[in-house]
Amino acid sequence: MLAYAEAMGEHWQDSLVVVVSEFGRTFRENGAKGTDHGHGTVYWVLGGGVRGGRIAGEQVAVNAQSLLQNRDYPVLNNYRDLLGGLLGHAWGLSSAQLQSVFPGARPVTLGLV
Repeated sequence: MLAYAEAMGEHWQDSLVVVVSEFGRTFRENGAKGTDHGHGTVYWVLGGGVRGGRIAGEQVAVNAQSLLQNRDYPVLNNYRDLLGGLLGHAWGLSSAQLQSVFPGARPVTLGLV
């Protein structure tokens, strides 16, 4: 992403890049002493106007009580809410416009833009 930002030059200030990964691993070992594919989501939000440098969004401590199905970290942040909030703020989209793309979303910006 650094090479991309450098290649964008002054236009980087007007950019918003979101990288999403939904790959996760379980917190519990399987019978072969490994881990299985599990729930997981991380969003990297980059751009010249992004106020980052921190972990944002809902978080919970990892313990037996917080695991989903006694094996996975729970999914806490809905991608529709995050993307709706970011794109709504960045492009000045109305609530109706966001709902047409992300039905049922409750847009949240997390103070990133």
